[in-house]
Amino acid sequence: MSSETFGRPIEILLVEDNPGDVRLTQEVFKESKILNRLSVVMDGVEAMAFLQRKDKYLNAPCPDLILLDLNLPKKDGREVLAEIKSNEHLKSIPVVVLTISKAEEDILKAYKLYANCYITKPIDLDQFIEVVKSIEDFWLTIVKLPPCERKE
Repeated sequence: MSSETFGRPIEILLVEDNPGDVRLTQEVFKESKILNRLSVVMDGVEAMAFLQRKDKYLNAPCPDLILLDLNLPKKDGREVLAEIKSNEHLKSIPVVVLTISKAEEDILKAYKLYANCYITKPIDLDQFIEVVKSIEDFWLTIVKLPPCERKE
């Protein structure tokens, strides 16, 4: 699977409030061999506005993949995940939970809310880069992503 399959860049939405993690993720995806466009929002309220094309996000693209932190300001990542997966037009978008939490209850809750994948962020810089590259390799190269169903 590649961006040629879509005939356009693969749209990725990163929902992350840590500027360092945002910067590293942007760098890894910028170096990607797969044509992609990474949009970034810093909290859960902004994530839902982006996905529902509200306020300043009227022209936001429909993401092919969402990378979601759990511990977000304004609206928790668990709430965002629940809203995405309960929305008829958003629920088919794959959501990769990418968070610092290793807590079993967070892992279990994320999967009960229909997360497509749960990845614990490593503390080590090189390991973090490898995790993001593995997300790219798997989700943008191997997996066949669904077409966007968001109501336009």
